[in-house]
Amino acid sequence: MKIVVTSLLVDDQAKALAFYRDVLGFEPKLDVPMGEHRWLTLTSPGDSDGVQLLLEPDAHPAAKPFKAALKADGIPFTSFAVEDVHAEHARLSAVGVHFTQPPTAMGPVTIAVFDDTCGNLIQIAQQH
Repeated sequence: MKIVVTSLLVDDQAKALAFYRDVLGFEPKLDVPMGEHRWLTLTSPGDSDGVQLLLEPDAHPAAKPFKAALKADGIPFTSFAVEDVHAEHARLSAVGVHFTQPPTAMGPVTIAVFDDTCGNLIQIAQQH
């Protein structure tokens, strides 16, 4: 078994695409119209055959309360690996990304958490 697609619930697919593509640097993979919404995926830069991140609409009635509860408790929805958390924190802060937690050493990793503007907190992590 292999992970091929993982979902991220977003409140606006167009806004999420702009953030994840233009700010974070993910690369568009698929954009398929599906009625009111789209099957909209991205991959890590330089890894077009890697795991796809699906920007999935949070239209299900349970999605918004779930996301709000996680965010209120400061819990990231997902985590992305980075080579250098401090450098990513500086790069993203410089373009206006709001961090709720600065780089913090936690045993074998250093993490930071930011708001993705689409209803989620996202963690970036560097393994030592």
